[in-house]
Amino acid sequence: MKKIKNPFAHIEGYNCFGCSPKNSLGLQMQFYEDGDWIICEWEPKMHLTGYGNILHGGIQTTLMDEIASWVLYVKLETSGVTSNINVKFRKAVEANKGKLKIRAKLTDHNRKLATIYTELINADGMVCTNAEVKYFIFSQVVAKEKFNYPGKDAFFE
Repeated sequence: MKKIKNPFAHIEGYNCFGCSPKNSLGLQMQFYEDGDWIICEWEPKMHLTGYGNILHGGIQTTLMDEIASWVLYVKLETSGVTSNINVKFRKAVEANKGKLKIRAKLTDHNRKLATIYTELINADGMVCTNAEVKYFIFSQVVAKEKFNYPGKDAFFE
């Protein structure tokens, strides 16, 4: 597994709810590349629960949407925006049972659209939630000029 750096962290005003290390209320996700997969190990925070001790479904969806964007950065060397996300909640995710693994991989793409499979796995190794995320893909020129995409090399040591 290879650690992925967050090259956006130094940008003034960068406060992404999903991945900014400086957003104390955010998810502060960190990523790794493992073959075709982008992976995040993440410890749930109790203020992100819904009913009882269950991780809120909107937070689960956000985790999968966020990791899908990092697939674009690393695997397609560009950025984009979410077009559609189809989430399937299969098993309740208890927030106090240890770290979760969120992983994603590119399953299809063309010039304008990428399809990314994501899954959220509990500490017992069970897939609790999965989603197919579709992203509109920006050209590399647009990604660099409008969305601060720094190029693939900026994500690795």
